[in-house]
Amino acid sequence: MTQYFECKVRYEKTLENGLVKRVTEPYVVEALSFTEAEARFTEEIEPFVSGGEYEISDIRKARLSDLIESQDGNDDRWFKAKVAFLSLDEKSGQEKRTNQTMLVKAQDLRVAVKNLDAYMAGSMADYLIVGLAETQIMDVFHYKAKE
Repeated sequence: MTQYFECKVRYEKTLENGLVKRVTEPYVVEALSFTEAEARFTEEIEPFVSGGEYEISDIRKARLSDLIESQDGNDDRWFKAKVAFLSLDEKSGQEKRTNQTMLVKAQDLRVAVKNLDAYMAGSMADYLIVGLAETQIMDVFHYKAKE
């Protein structure tokens, strides 16, 4: 079973105005372990880092239940959605909430809600969107099985 890891890379980036600035960018990698996440992240990020010098500054498990992708080319940002699934406790008769965190790809907040609702449309579960915020995540690298 794959897991999601948030990996951060620190490198010198040439900005649009020509200045060179040291930046730290977060990415999400789908992998089986920390070791595999680091190896896959290194393999994916090397071609994009100009000058070749970079440092992987952080790798940690990302507590994500789902990634909601979008086929729309305008959707270029990642939003973190906190979703509460509602159920009824039959013994006490009270409503029970189970929170999960998902990443949603969209161009803005309105589209993120639409994409999340479209994803959940096939579900029989009742849910509430408890929180939705834009992240700094640059991209997601999906799991690829070795051939």
